[in-house]
Amino acid sequence: MAEIPLYFVDLQDDLDDYGFEDCAPDCDSMRVTAFLDIPGQDNLPPLTRLEKYAFSDNIFNRQIIARGLLDIFRDFSSNEEDFLTVMEIVVRLSEDAEPTVRTELMEQIPPIAMFLQENRSNFPVVLSEYLIPIVVRYLTDPNNQVRKSSQEVLLILLEQDLIFQHDIENKVCPILLDLSAPDSDDEYKAEAVNIICKMASMLSKSTVVRLLLPRFCELCGDGKLFQVRKVCATHFGDICHAVGQEATEKFLIPKFFELCSDNVWGMRKACAECFMAVSCTTSPEVRRAKLSPLFIRLISDPCRWVRQAAFQSLGPFISTFANPSWAGLYIREDGTLSIRPPAPDRDSRSPHPGNCANSLSARSRKPVQTEPDVPLEGTSMESSHSLHVGHSAGPTQHPAEGSAVAGDGLARLCPGPSAFSKVPGVDDRLTNGHSGPDSSAHPGSPQDGFGNFLYWRTPLPDISKDLELLLGKAGQQEDVRCSSEMAHNSCVPSSEIQRVLDSLQEHMVNDPDVQAQVQVLSAALRAAQLDSVSASQSKPAGDLNEVSAADPRSASGSQMELSASCSLDALGTARILQSTGPDGDCDGSSDPVQAELRRDPTPHEENKSKLQDIIPQPLLDQYVSMTDPARAQTVDTDIAKHCAYSLPGVALTLGRQNWHCLKDTYETLASDVQWTVRRTLAFSIHELAVILGDQLTAADLVPIFNGFLKDLDEVRIGVLKHLYDFLKLLHTDKRREYLYQLQEFVVTDNSRNWRFRYELAEQLILILELYSPHDVYDYLVHIALKLCADQVSEVRWISFKLAVAILRKFYSNSESALGLNFISELIIRFRHCPKWVGRQAFAFICQAVVSAECIPVDQFVEHLLPSLLSLASDPVPNVRVLLAKALRQTLLEKAYFRNAGNPHLEVVEETVSALQSDRDQDVSFFATLEPKRLNIMDTAVLEKRD
Repeated sequence: MAEIPLYFVDLQDDLDDYGFEDCAPDCDSMRVTAFLDIPGQDNLPPLTRLEKYAFSDNIFNRQIIARGLLDIFRDFSSNEEDFLTVMEIVVRLSEDAEPTVRTELMEQIPPIAMFLQENRSNFPVVLSEYLIPIVVRYLTDPNNQVRKSSQEVLLILLEQDLIFQHDIENKVCPILLDLSAPDSDDEYKAEAVNIICKMASMLSKSTVVRLLLPRFCELCGDGKLFQVRKVCATHFGDICHAVGQEATEKFLIPKFFELCSDNVWGMRKACAECFMAVSCTTSPEVRRAKLSPLFIRLISDPCRWVRQAAFQSLGPFISTFANPSWAGLYIREDGTLSIRPPAPDRDSRSPHPGNCANSLSARSRKPVQTEPDVPLEGTSMESSHSLHVGHSAGPTQHPAEGSAVAGDGLARLCPGPSAFSKVPGVDDRLTNGHSGPDSSAHPGSPQDGFGNFLYWRTPLPDISKDLELLLGKAGQQEDVRCSSEMAHNSCVPSSEIQRVLDSLQEHMVNDPDVQAQVQVLSAALRAAQLDSVSASQSKPAGDLNEVSAADPRSASGSQMELSASCSLDALGTARILQSTGPDGDCDGSSDPVQAELRRDPTPHEENKSKLQDIIPQPLLDQYVSMTDPARAQTVDTDIAKHCAYSLPGVALTLGRQNWHCLKDTYETLASDVQWTVRRTLAFSIHELAVILGDQLTAADLVPIFNGFLKDLDEVRIGVLKHLYDFLKLLHTDKRREYLYQLQEFVVTDNSRNWRFRYELAEQLILILELYSPHDVYDYLVHIALKLCADQVSEVRWISFKLAVAILRKFYSNSESALGLNFISELIIRFRHCPKWVGRQAFAFICQAVVSAECIPVDQFVEHLLPSLLSLASDPVPNVRVLLAKALRQTLLEKAYFRNAGNPHLEVVEETVSALQSDRDQDVSFFATLEPKRLNIMDTAVLEKRD
């Protein structure tokens, strides 16, 4: 029979009236309803006595019955008829007029339901027919405490899956829909919508969509009670998750827009807080096109509290744009980041895996952002404008669209038909030598979406690519004798070339790039002037025709030279005009900083632009602005900390190819005056290193990591906790630079901060595998020896394991000489230590060495065993106690020492015998105790025996 303790000890005086005088309040060997078993009381059977007390005039009697219902059910569960009689009494008790009785009854329903679930075969429908109606009825109870109890019980039963689906749809949901009706009481309506929101995640998707979703959408627009809308906004993400993507986008997103525009600022704040949960349920298209502009509105909300909540949710919202196929990383089930190799043709944003030029352009492209709606005049202006729009029409534009616009702009620069369209064999040779645009790079690749003039260095000229672009826009040529005229038509007007030349004169002083562009433009200008002569100079064309008739191959070759010359001039001019702004300023070359970047490019200086196409650009702009000191004054003083906390998620979303967008922000956060911000970055720098890869880590994170090493202990602990994770990502040469800096962790701002040194010892155990045995001996051994002598015992115990790991490192790499030197250091520092704590540490180290078998046995018995056995004469009993435990518990259990022919066994047994007759009883106890019993003994036994 189950027994439960008496919880209401303050009612002890009342219990005295029912025979509990001899029971103390903390008595745990009685049941609350034990008075039902008192023989001879009223000469009534237990069932009748139960009914008597259940409907007694004394409120306390009814409370006791309600509180002990579980025991009553267990007592009468053997007889089905008696059990049903008890259930009828419970139903009548549920109608008690006293709220405390009803509350006590409701609190007992979850354990009773569990009991019925365990005995479902005996009572299959009791819960459904008797208890669920009580819970549902109490949802409308006039007493607030009873209603709260019934709501909690209902959620517990749903969470434990104790309510049948039929009961949910026909008993629970109808009452909730009635309570949340428009004409319902305001208090009941607010409680009902709260239950609906909380239980949505516990029900099936079909049930929520069919029964609860329409009412939830109706409640989101409740204009009478803002508390109802507030509950809906708070749990909006849970409802979206419960109904799925299709229903969310069809029914809930419009309501979400309404709530985000609510007049009450608390509603908008609640929407900002659940924005990430809503975004996770929508498609990428809806997330980008609808939710992003909506979030920008919340960030710009006039209420400071709304802006604060929006900025706190900005990083998590950006993380919902993450795609493992873009970033090349994914999160394992254990929560750690793992590198995933890029899949071929995974997305239009990623470069073609087999094209090195595309990969380079993807890493080093620099989009130029201009206003697309500014009217431009002139052929070159229109083409330049169209190309700029192709690169920067906005974050929502597909890269393929940008490439199409760029192609059209280049076609307008060279509008005439190509001179090669009728040249025999040119098409075939080009097709065989280089694949067309459709096969060389898929639509939307960086090669299509960005021109060569945007590269960080001047690209090598590729005539075949230029010819392919011309052939793609070429028309039909009827007469090969018109080659000079076609060259004139296909080139840029001389007036435009002259205008660009004039604009470049002032920039060509010490810039070789500008000088090269001037040379190309000058050649193009001369060609244009030569082609503009009168028609009387058409004789070379006739001569060429004659040569063609006499020798077709010679004519073909001559025409190819002439056309190629004009085509290269036109394309070179087109590229320069593309990089020229509306006012004639050359993009990139007019900026000395940009020119310097092209002359001396370095990986960590390229791509200073904050533009990317993974997430909407306004979101990224707002995120990087979180480091602005003005934000701390107008939004939240901790806004920089929220930015730092979510930065790894944002970096994972953008991918390492867009790290340049966050680099300045990260450096600003790393130098923030608040140590909490720097501490947040320190705890996540190892995760960011995985995201960025070894090259970017060495260039951008290592300097910040070095700064954290010299920071406050509150910041250094973040670096220290993941020191191994960060160092293993570095190259060997870079990793060796930190060997000397590791000793700086031993010194702390506060000597009492022993957990810092404890963490250092744990990390050093892992770091050993990253370095060679000689590096370990030169740099890490003295740190381990210092930690083994620490003042705090917890640090010493973990440091003993470090010493064992070092010995294993030496001997596993066949560096026995280093191992012997380390053993000598241990003997000198600890065996002959003047303090007994050091000698005790030597005994523990020897025991750990034998237990881990980290060194050969012959090395142990030769170099460590004599020093260990000499501790038997130590004057301090604590040292001899640990020696006795080491010998009996570990050493004698090894097969080597159990061999009767072992020459070292005799001396060990003599030492054990001496310890058994030791004058200290604790030493003799552990020396005499059998090994099996000793294994389960703990040092706490000594304290109890004392």
